[in-house]
Amino acid sequence: MKSHLYHWNVTGPHFLTVHELTETQYTDMFAAADQLAERIRALGKLAVINPSDLGGGAEGRDADVSLSAEEMLRDLLSDHERLAARMRALVGTAEAAEDPVTADLATTRADFHEKASWMLRATAG
Repeated sequence: MKSHLYHWNVTGPHFLTVHELTETQYTDMFAAADQLAERIRALGKLAVINPSDLGGGAEGRDADVSLSAEEMLRDLLSDHERLAARMRALVGTAEAAEDPVTADLATTRADFHEKASWMLRATAG
């Protein structure tokens, strides 16, 4: 959600770069949310999310649309780094539980968040 908010509200000389980068990232994350929810359901659990979970990212702060483009990039970078770490930890948990499907899904998501971090870091300079 934060990527989408920044996509809509970024301004300044880096507008187009940040606008396009955040669109690529939120599009992937929205599709992944469906995959993750379906995996949760396949494991017999309910897939739930609270509205309060959407603003702050991965235990991060809420989106602040008044930030400069550079600050938005750094904020998103922090969230993606946290998410990559959480997904890597989930890989280990899933492997210990002998759940290769969840481990594979978490590996895929860790790869995405690591690449997103790289792109944000490179763009921020």
